[in-house]
Amino acid sequence: MRLALQRRHRLPTLSRFGWLMALYAENHGRLQRLFDPAHLGPGTYVSSIGDGLDVRLDVLECHAYTTELRMSYGLLDPETGMADPSASLRLYRDARQLEATHCYAARRWQDVIGMFPPPERILDHRLRMNTFLGKWLQYLAERGHGLGTLHALGSGD
Repeated sequence: MRLALQRRHRLPTLSRFGWLMALYAENHGRLQRLFDPAHLGPGTYVSSIGDGLDVRLDVLECHAYTTELRMSYGLLDPETGMADPSASLRLYRDARQLEATHCYAARRWQDVIGMFPPPERILDHRLRMNTFLGKWLQYLAERGHGLGTLHALGSGD
């Protein structure tokens, strides 16, 4: 019995950075299934399911391997005039990763972590932002948003 207790198998651990990279990959899959933004050109797109909370997806720039996006509702913060909540996203098509670079939910990142945060606070903040993004994308899919509800906004809209 003593021999059995002494023999422990170590389970592989996942570092916080590894966890963040896994979140990026998971969020990439969620956004691809939801709106397939890699095939959208620059412009503004809206997903409407008739609940009064339309999702706005702005494709800001498309580069060889990345796409810059902004996702928000049509709601504005009355104090700042900024879309609330919103997320600035970078889609790495070649690496199949989606990174939330900034999130705004009533506060800017400077108000959350300060102007000169230590690296571990930045990593924690990125983990929280990308966890928020994953939950938001999952919520949107459960509500019925998707390619079938997404349409481009014309210049007259």
